[in-house]
Formats: sequence, C-alpha cells, structure tokens
Amino acid sequence: MRIAQVAPLYVATPPHGYGGTERIISGLTEALVKQGHEVTLFATGDSQTSARLVACAPKALGFEHLFESGAAHTAMLAQVYRRASEFDVIHAHVDHQALPFAANCKTPTIITLHGALDMDGYPEALSAFPDIRYVSISNNQRAPLPNLNWAATVYHGIDVHAHPFEEQPGKYLLFVGRISPEKGPERAIAIAKQCGLPLKIAAKVDPKDRKFYKQVVRPLLEKANDDAKDDAKIEFLGPVDEKRKCELMKNALALLLPIRWQEPFGMVYIESLACGTPVLTCPMGAAPEILSEGETGFMRESDDELAEAALRVREVSRAGCRAWAERRFDISTMTRNYLDVYQAALGKRRPQRTLDIAMDVRVDPAVASALAHATEQQAISQ
Repeated sequence: MRIAQVAPLYVATPPHGYGGTERIISGLTEALVKQGHEVTLFATGDSQTSARLVACAPKALGFEHLFESGAAHTAMLAQVYRRASEFDVIHAHVDHQALPFAANCKTPTIITLHGALDMDGYPEALSAFPDIRYVSISNNQRAPLPNLNWAATVYHGIDVHAHPFEEQPGKYLLFVGRISPEKGPERAIAIAKQCGLPLKIAAKVDPKDRKFYKQVVRPLLEKANDDAKDDAKIEFLGPVDEKRKCELMKNALALLLPIRWQEPFGMVYIESLACGTPVLTCPMGAAPEILSEGETGFMRESDDELAEAALRVREVSRAGCRAWAERRFDISTMTRNYLDVYQAALGKRRPQRTLDIAMDVRVDPAVASALAHATEQQAISQ
C-alpha cells in the first residue's frame, strides 16, 4: 500500500525529547515500512525514518511562533495534496489544518485527532467536514463530538520490548510530562510529602506555563525541600530525553500523575507499564480505558486517596504491568488497527463507523450514553 504520513512540524519525528504525537507517527511509520508498505513521511528535515522523507521545514519549528508555524503547515499540506495521486491513503496528524485539502481530494484521508476536542471553535471546524474519516485515540476523547464520522478508535502503541523492564520496585515516585495546571504537578508534590516518599519531576515548562511554574510550582519545590528529610526530597529534573525517561520509569516505585482534565490518551501511562512500573492517577479522560484498577496501579480522586494508594503500590505486580502493556498497547496492535482503517477507506473492509459500547474497555457512563444515543440516531437516519 502507498501511504503518506503527515506529521506536525513543531518537533522532529521521532522527537528528541517531549512529543508524544510524533513518537506515535514514527513508530507507525517504521512498522509499516517493515511490513513492506511504501511510506512517505512529510515531516521536519531533522526527522529520522526508514521511509521516504519529505522535509517540509529544515528543522523543528518549536511552539513559540505559531503564525509562522501555521504558514509552514499550510505549505506542507499543499505539497502533500498536489502529490495525492501518488498515494492510496493519506494519514494526517495535523488535526483541523488538513480538512479543506482532504475535502477536495479523491485520495482518501484519515485524520487522527490527537488532542482534546472541546477547545473553542474546534467542534464547529470538525463538524463542518462531515465526510472526513476521523480516528479517535480513546473512546472518551469522542465525548464532545459523538456524532462525528468516526472511522475507529485506535489506541496508541509502543515497542514494548524496547523499554527496559525492572522487576523490583524502586523507592521514588515519578512525575513525567508538562508543568501545567491540568497535569497536577503541585498535587504530586503534596502527595509525595504526605506519604513521605521522594519524588522526581521530569517535565518541561512551555512558554504559556512559565507563570504557573514560577508562581505555584517553584515555591512548592523550595518549601518541600526545606522541610523534607534527605530520603524524601523533591527533585525537579527538567525535560529529559527518551533514554533517561525510560531509566527513570524503570527504577521508580510508581508513576504519579494526578491529572485534573479529560486527557485524550496519556502515552506515559503505557510507557511506564512497559517498564513494569505501576501508575497512580485520577479516573479521568482515557485513564479508565487504558488502566486496570489494582492490576496496573490505582486510580483515585483525592490527594489523600492517592497518598494512601502510593503506600500500597508495592502490591501491584510489575510483571503484570508489563504483560498488560504487551497485550494491549504494543506497536503491532496499533499498526494492524490502522491498516484496517486504511482498508476500510479503500472499500476493502467494512468500516467501524460507530463505537461498539460492548468493547472490553471502561468508558465513563456519560460518554457511553452519549455515544449510544449517537449510534441510535445514526441508525434511524439511515
């Protein structure tokens, strides 16, 4: 199959540091090439791939100059769709930016939506193109737009065996991601202090979150370490590369992510499980679909409950965490599911247009109800 993969230009594919979307695109691209497909990757010039690379920017653009980045993405998409006849399927990962191009092209486009769908103006933009084949990365992600033309839910996958496994629990909690209010780093600090465990924070600070870091997180770090004993220190490591992140995960007691938002997926969950490290988080967003209570860690609402769970997390089998990641979130599973979506777009397989509520996942009841209603209405309209 001739497949175009269209990546964002903010970071390289795969990223040198933070960048979950680009890591997924890279993994999928490499797996497709290994299976013998003819893949063209439209990405930054500093990307690394065994596919045919089309450099649409000399290097990663970063996130600080959004107008210039928008213009660069438009130029990239114009190039992709000028060459559309060269491909059987175009798989775009740039959200709404590909919509006007895809709507006027005979080559089918698959658009994976990697972010939250409740941002201002976003539902209107997506709904304006009802015939586009959209892929969600979790069932919960669909909640704001249950009536969208969903082709499938395809969970992210990683090369589980490339992640180092450690059978023995570590002695510290680990926070990985971004320093932002929705990720809850200040909650992680409070939880670690409450249960008397050291905490390592491997996270970047985006420009929009610098005020939050300076006014909320940094003072807490300073106070926590003034008060803490040597064996319960809070360490802020800043952003780390992939190798360092895996080492931190492998040697941690648990990944601690007290989120307070409807996170569409959560790559660090499955990366941590691949290393054998249980997850402590809140039952929000995709977490109840990805994780299993007691089997992969614990999901709790409050800081007190998460602190209590942290003291019990040694009960969780680290080998069981690794096995969970292998069964559900290996790159081979994700690749197979995307190939099914491509085949459906080409009319060679019946598309999965609506969510099967009986799937073996834990879906928020409100989400399941909304999706079931959307399915019913779609059946009536047909």
